[in-house]
Amino acid sequence: MTVLLTVLEQGLIFGILALGVYLTYKVLDFADLSVEGTFPLGASITALLLTQGINASVAIFISFIGGMLAGAVTGLLHVKLKITNLLSGILVMSGLYSINLRVMGNRANIALFNQKHLFSTSLPTLLTIVLVVMVVKLLVDLFLKTKFGFMVKATGDNPQLVTTLGVHIGFVKIVCLMISNGLVGLAGSLSAQYQGYADVTMGTGTIVIGLAAVIFGEAIFKKSSWILPTTTAIIGAILYQGCTALALQFGFPPNDLKLLSAAIVTLALALNHYHFKVTLFKKHEMKGGIRDVKDPTTEQNFLSEHS
Repeated sequence: MTVLLTVLEQGLIFGILALGVYLTYKVLDFADLSVEGTFPLGASITALLLTQGINASVAIFISFIGGMLAGAVTGLLHVKLKITNLLSGILVMSGLYSINLRVMGNRANIALFNQKHLFSTSLPTLLTIVLVVMVVKLLVDLFLKTKFGFMVKATGDNPQLVTTLGVHIGFVKIVCLMISNGLVGLAGSLSAQYQGYADVTMGTGTIVIGLAAVIFGEAIFKKSSWILPTTTAIIGAILYQGCTALALQFGFPPNDLKLLSAAIVTLALALNHYHFKVTLFKKHEMKGGIRDVKDPTTEQNFLSEHS
């Protein structure tokens, strides 16, 4: 029961990370690797503020703003300096490592066990996380239904159409990257408070977790049109954490978790594209004719009639 509770709590926290990755990867069609630096940035900012006696809610909000600033840098590198999206994310991710160390006072980690944080109240931890995730998910859904949200979707699907409408694509990308990385920073803030520490390396592999959550949820619920993609991303994050916990229960060493993560993403991609393979190898027959065009006798009769 304790393992299941932990899976739900950690899965929901990473569900916020998955929402940020969903905005860039699925909606904007932008491969953003800067989230591996933004996640520990949110944790670092929260750790610094909590040790200074700042309220946890204020620390979460400032962590969100810090993530937005990092996303803005990624967007500016891509839009203004014409650097590719992958390289822009890598540059920001690399630079944030040093910034995170500076934020934490040149320390690799900060313990928060003796600090008052969001989960040190009388409210159950799971209920607190559920409330935060529900609010964040609702805000993301509302954002995607706004006029600007539709512009973000159109930018990912057909940027030429957005240009003809007189909308600056670069501005749309920068704002979407800011919101995405803000969510990732918020997830890092919650993760630091939940685990009781902030570490400069805690962002390693977060992009894989986010992608696995988005792809895993989409692969499982691809035929359920009534479930919103934001919901499937959160469910995918919980399932991903469940797979990881199950692997540890079966005796897998923690050093193999990265390999397991890659295997989960590969499996999710295979499940997501399986229906394309079925369509590819399915026999196509002409409809509306009396005779089967693939019948050998039909082909011989056709040649004899026209010889």
